[in-house]
Amino acid sequence: MRIDSSSTAAAILPLVGGPANVTSVAHCMTRLRLGLTDPSRADEEALRAVPGVLGLVVDGGSYQVVLGPGAVTTVTAAFEKLLAHPSAADELGARGAELRAAQKQRNATPLKSALRRLAAVFVPLIPALIGCGILAGLNGLLLNAGWLPGLTPALTAVASAFMALIAVFVGYHTAKEFGGTPILGGAVAAIVAYPGVAKVTAFGVTLAPGQGGVLGALAAALLATAVEKWCRGRVPEALDVLLTPTLTVLVAGLGTLYGLMYAAGAVSSAIGTAANWLLATTGAFAGLVLGGLFLPLVMLGLHQALIPIHTTLIDQQGYTVLLPVLAMAGAGQVGAAVAVYVRLRHNTSIRTTIRSALPAGLLGVGEPLIYGVSLPLGRPFLTACAGGAAGGAFVGFFAMLGDKVGATAIGPSGWALFPLLAGNRGLGVTAAIYAGGLLTGYAVGFAATYFFGVTDRVSGAAATSLSGSPTPSRSR
Repeated sequence: MRIDSSSTAAAILPLVGGPANVTSVAHCMTRLRLGLTDPSRADEEALRAVPGVLGLVVDGGSYQVVLGPGAVTTVTAAFEKLLAHPSAADELGARGAELRAAQKQRNATPLKSALRRLAAVFVPLIPALIGCGILAGLNGLLLNAGWLPGLTPALTAVASAFMALIAVFVGYHTAKEFGGTPILGGAVAAIVAYPGVAKVTAFGVTLAPGQGGVLGALAAALLATAVEKWCRGRVPEALDVLLTPTLTVLVAGLGTLYGLMYAAGAVSSAIGTAANWLLATTGAFAGLVLGGLFLPLVMLGLHQALIPIHTTLIDQQGYTVLLPVLAMAGAGQVGAAVAVYVRLRHNTSIRTTIRSALPAGLLGVGEPLIYGVSLPLGRPFLTACAGGAAGGAFVGFFAMLGDKVGATAIGPSGWALFPLLAGNRGLGVTAAIYAGGLLTGYAVGFAATYFFGVTDRVSGAAATSLSGSPTPSRSR
């Protein structure tokens, strides 16, 4: 069901404390992410009742309104227009940043703050990762089939250029997030991708272009930010414009070449080795755990912290073997939602919600079903996790047999992941295993929810909290 973006944005703004309480606006694939000076001024109950709002997540200093794919882009644009008034801008600048910093300090643990900032570095890269990944998959099909030989070199260049230079973008966003000059972070991180590093030898080892990957770029930009901040406090103002950028690039650049690239390369190799070992030796159990726990990570917004691991695996092996396993969580969610739809056949409100959210769920976007259906009901959320665990165990079992299932990009899952699948046994076998995992997740999620997830208590919760008044039900 389409929503009016302007009306939704206008309804949300006063419920988060008005323009004066909003300090930043951004969005990911499904969530409007707001920085609020005082989160306690937000009316959560009223926000959840706004048509089109699927849920809320408060993560440290980030106040996240779940709107779903597509809608979040247009609502964010409309929301930003509402803030684009001189009076609002003046109020934003006048409010003390100290209150916001104190609130963030009270609400965020060091771990959650670190994961949130790490996610902020990589979330802006997801659209390019998706687009380039789909083009890489299409190009692979053309190459294998021998079709359009004159076009495939061009598609290779278009699909591969971003990954070749991803270190620059990671460095730029890292410096921006951690308080440095973005372009200096990008400049230092670019060293990781520069072909000329092949001429650099230290400790008897010659560097390779790209060594350390995105982790090396992240570390390089963090070092650059630290050096820049050190210089800003010590270099005379008259010389700051010349010395600070020069010293930042020089010191951080040499540190990257003679230390960080080696260390990050070792860590990156360890991640690849660990992922392969985990699935090859404990595949079914690992898939069970990963598939079962991923929905809670999505609920908390912490799943974005896995992006560097996925990106590292794609950079090393051409695909990430973890994403297809984690994608099974969405299959369990879909199966659970269908079971609720069947069991609560007299609850028109929740059935309407499921019908509108199910297409996104089939395409791997789980937040609409999580916040609109399973989480408010409680037990169906747990049975959805059981479905995800079963699907993950299915894919992991075949990994133990030597059949790897990977994804050439991150972002999509569910049915949308089929164009991005890759593996070591050919596309047909890879797609069949992934499809089997989805079917397993659907079936177990449905069965677990149908028999154990929809009790009299859940039916009552659905009748009162989702439809607003008691509704007859035939549930157990």
